Amino acid sequence: MNSTSRSICFVGADNYPVLNPDYQNHYIGGESVQQTLLAKAFVDLGYDVSMVVTDLGQGDAEVIDGIRVYKSFRPDAGIPVLRFIHPRFTSLWQALKRADADIYYQSCASVATGFVAWFCRKHGRKLVFRVAHDTDLMPGRQLIPYWRDKKIFEYGLRHADLIINQSQQQQDLLRENYHLEGPELNMVVQLPEPDDAYARDIDVLWVNNLRPFKRPDLVLELAEKLSELRIVMVGGACHGQEDLFEEIRQRAERVGNLEFKGHVPYQEVNAYYARSRIFVNTSDSEGFPNSFLQAWVRGTPVFSFFDPDGVIKRGRLGDSPDGVDQMAEMVRDLIRDSGRLAEISAHVSQFALDHYSPGAVALRYHELLQSLPQSGC
Repeated sequence: MNSTSRSICFVGADNYPVLNPDYQNHYIGGESVQQTLLAKAFVDLGYDVSMVVTDLGQGDAEVIDGIRVYKSFRPDAGIPVLRFIHPRFTSLWQALKRADADIYYQSCASVATGFVAWFCRKHGRKLVFRVAHDTDLMPGRQLIPYWRDKKIFEYGLRHADLIINQSQQQQDLLRENYHLEGPELNMVVQLPEPDDAYARDIDVLWVNNLRPFKRPDLVLELAEKLSELRIVMVGGACHGQEDLFEEIRQRAERVGNLEFKGHVPYQEVNAYYARSRIFVNTSDSEGFPNSFLQAWVRGTPVFSFFDPDGVIKRGRLGDSPDGVDQMAEMVRDLIRDSGRLAEISAHVSQFALDHYSPGAVALRYHELLQSLPQSGC
């Protein structure tokens, strides 16, 4: 399909390690994975695709998988307080100018949302903002540390030309809290390679960056209740949460059936999903975790305390227990019923392929972008 040669720039500070495996020891979150998968799908649609990322020492304007990558600031550059303006704002602005796209795509509530919105208004470009976490749309509860930055984000949200939601819940929050409207679009999943075949030697898998709202402590409790099963935890320390990481690591060592792997490079994580019989999520709340898709497409059902828009129960993709006791009971029952587990495994894999393939989701984005007025530049 020809995009009529429109160009799109994805703005994601942490995207570069997803594109370049040589940097895989740097932080990678689900949102970085989503942006990068979608960017590659836009390349396949015929768009001129670029990306703005932080400076990790790589070259500028290099092309990876058809995406031209511009770097902005180094995360540690500048004088505290003053670096908000320089180099962070100034270098981001310059990178956006070098990208020179018709459409800029930014996701996850941050000060960058406001910066990109201001750039787009000044230069007559279009901004697409995609909601990541439900708290993005809860005033005062955004995962943004400073009041100033929250207000800059809200400026960006109100001046976005298109706001994409992951769920009906997010559509409702957007309407109730900001009096704005935006469509709901599925996320995209990285499709398995044809020869990705692994033995299911892990009973229960948990994958997340370790942060308080992800509730890694509940995995320890679950492992103790499922002492007959092999349980694996994968997840690195987030900035500012190093003490939590160390606490969980030490506690995990005392649980005999629990293996704590710590940080695993993004390019190696999918093998863990393919090797697992069941995936569990213990977060208090999220948007729509990328990990759900990574598990489903590899035939691994999901058990999670939260169920975005009821998709897990409605789609028969696992279950949503009320607490650790019920989760342990549900997991044990399914592990013991190999026939039912095999049936659910085949079903969740096909469901992911039918609803979250990059090409189909990118095509829906393309249709929405075609409805936006062309920029005047």
